[in-house]
Amino acid sequence: MTSFRIRPRFRMEVEESPKEVEARFRKRAEAQGAPCSIVFFPQYIVLTPPVAEQQFWSPRLEVHLEEQGSGTFIRAWYGPSPHVWTFFTLGYGAIAILMLFIGIMGFSQWSLGMNAPILWALPVLAGAAVFLYIMGQTGQKLGAEQTFDLHHFFEETMNRKVPLS
Repeated sequence: MTSFRIRPRFRMEVEESPKEVEARFRKRAEAQGAPCSIVFFPQYIVLTPPVAEQQFWSPRLEVHLEEQGSGTFIRAWYGPSPHVWTFFTLGYGAIAILMLFIGIMGFSQWSLGMNAPILWALPVLAGAAVFLYIMGQTGQKLGAEQTFDLHHFFEETMNRKVPLS
């Protein structure tokens, strides 16, 4: 289940309408002992581990239902909570902006024949980006069991195996 992808995803087509797919999940959500919490939006379902079991690295499965002809096209992806996702997005953004400005300033100084010791910050920032990536992969590994639970719940609800891409 864990992968090098930041947000593993899958797609599938079913013959039921989006309302029928949503009804399947509503029925499973109301059942005793459902292994996840489910939030419903129009043509959108979010599955998360039960609140009591959630931790910082807990995954969520976001399922988007698109009506297509006589059936439904389902797009789903795993990812962290919005807080964790925002942290990583801002982290990568800050690193990219710093690298851009340091690169412009450093290479300008270097092209003018001046010393440009600030360019040594570029490998440090690249290391910080790699560290963020490794941190994200570690988080995926820590949330892998809950990701398996969500995936199995989805497969059981839809009555079919779903490969990740």
